[in-house]
Amino acid sequence: MGQTKVDDDFLRQADPFRRELLAHCYRMLGSAHDAEDLVQETYLRAWRAYDRFEGRSSLRTWLHRIATTACLTALESRSKRPMPTGLGGGSSDPADDLVDRPEVPWLEPIPDALAGADGSDPAAIVTERESIRLALVAALQHLPPRQRAVLILRDVLKWRAAEVAEAVGVSTAAVNSILQRARAQLAQVSPTPDDVVEPTADEQRALLERYVSAFERKDVTELVELFTSDVVWEMPPYAAWYAGTESVAAHLSDRCPARPGKVLMLPVEANGQAAYAMYLHDADSDEYRAFTLQVLTVSGGAISHVANFMDTRLFELFGLPVTQDSAGRVAAEQSVRRAHACDDRPWPSDRLRAHADGGRLRPGRGGANGCGARLP
Repeated sequence: MGQTKVDDDFLRQADPFRRELLAHCYRMLGSAHDAEDLVQETYLRAWRAYDRFEGRSSLRTWLHRIATTACLTALESRSKRPMPTGLGGGSSDPADDLVDRPEVPWLEPIPDALAGADGSDPAAIVTERESIRLALVAALQHLPPRQRAVLILRDVLKWRAAEVAEAVGVSTAAVNSILQRARAQLAQVSPTPDDVVEPTADEQRALLERYVSAFERKDVTELVELFTSDVVWEMPPYAAWYAGTESVAAHLSDRCPARPGKVLMLPVEANGQAAYAMYLHDADSDEYRAFTLQVLTVSGGAISHVANFMDTRLFELFGLPVTQDSAGRVAAEQSVRRAHACDDRPWPSDRLRAHADGGRLRPGRGGANGCGARLP
């Protein structure tokens, strides 16, 4: 078979699995950027070996096996990615100074548009979103890499024990033992399904509309009314985190630089959860500047957790500029629509060949937001 035909056949067969491979690598690594790199590495390894693929397993299984191996290799030289609540110790005093910890490789959010199930099967979409929820991915980071891989392959991808054993290089009996330990450890740090009570779509919409309105007015009293009594507020790269409405209210009142009428909250989709990109108005430039990406957990009709990702470089990942002009809402909402309207073009075979000798495999999608064109 000619090389061009091999390339074209590989791309046609393998490209539909790109999104779920990205979700798989994200669960393993806790970083959308690292996951993209490992998906590229997976496709490069698979392309090089495709002429030797015998079809004893499905192509999907084969690609996930390669991705798992690549992730385990990468994790040998990388630290786990925690959230501030995962560093140990209790909640912080709002009166204490905030300590920036840029040396910590913090957990990152991931846009729903980049990862998860394709197609129109509602059940598959819901299952995929649940498997990238922030609390689950944060909990997975507490597991040793091999335990993490076994649990994901067995409980998320629903592989048979024998398939997992082949993927991670252990016996079937060892897989069952590893899985038992992983489940026990995960149960200590991850909420159970009974702890997370999802509201109806109408209830959540009304709750989030009130949240956005209250934040844009910096109405801390109303914000507190929307929180559960044990709400958690954290904001990497700061190590501090706050638990309970009193502590969170004190932080928002004393430390949050938002001013009434000078906040722009744009809805985005992250980790299968409600999320917002927050911009604050800068009086000197008359622009709205990126401030934080918020990922919200809603339970029982109230907000139980707010993760503020303060690294504004993440805005590009979500297809958002870091500044907006004074008419920012219209321009920014257009940017969000552009980011979510990106198509999934196949990866051209010439890129595979161009990067075969140790280079980085780049998909046919242009920017970090998955679009062919950079946003302004």
